[in-house]
Amino acid sequence: MPALDPPTRLLFLPGASGNTAHWRPVAERLQHGAERIHLGWPGFGEIPPDPSVRGFDDLLALVLTRLDRPTALIAQSMGGALALQAALAAPGWITHLVLAVTSGGVPMAEHGAEDWRGAFSLAHPRLPDWFATAAVDLSDQLPSVAIATLLLCGDADPISSAQLVVLPGGTHDLAVEQADVIAPLIDRHLNPPQSPTAP
Repeated sequence: MPALDPPTRLLFLPGASGNTAHWRPVAERLQHGAERIHLGWPGFGEIPPDPSVRGFDDLLALVLTRLDRPTALIAQSMGGALALQAALAAPGWITHLVLAVTSGGVPMAEHGAEDWRGAFSLAHPRLPDWFATAAVDLSDQLPSVAIATLLLCGDADPISSAQLVVLPGGTHDLAVEQADVIAPLIDRHLNPPQSPTAP
C-alpha cells in the first residue's frame, strides 16, 4: 500500500442518531493536530431536514464534499458504512479509516445480529422515511479498500459484536505458525457452548 500524506482533516461521522457530539470526547483527547469536523445528517438528530437529502446516496454526497484534502474518516455505526462508501468512491483523499461498532455495509442478519432499525425508528419518529428500508451491501467491494483501518468493536454490542483475538508474535502466516492456537479458537467460534436445557 503506498504511503499517503498524513491527514490534515479529521472528519467525524455519527451513526443514525446524527449526534454531532458523539465523537467530541474522543476528538478533545486526540493529540493529532489536524482540523476536526463533526458532520451531521440532515433529518437526523439536531440537524434539520433538507429536502435534497432523500437517501444514503445523498448522505454520501455530503461526506464526499468534505474530501478536498488528506482526510481521516472516523465513523460510528451507520457512519461506518458511509465512510466505506466514501473510501470506495474517493480513496485518493482518505488517509485512514477508524470504524467503530459498524457492520461496514455488510448485511449482518445472517450472522445473528439484531435488526435495530425498526425499534430505532419508533424511538425517533422524525427520522426520514427512507431510513428504515434502505439497504447497503458492500460485501463484494470491501476487499478493494486498501486504506489503513482501525476497527473498534464492543463485546457486548448486539448489533455488530465480534470477538478479536490478537496473537502475540503472529505474522501474516498465522495459520502455519500458530495452528495449535488457532484451531481451538475456530472450533470454539464454529461450535459455541450450548446452554443447558431446562429439565
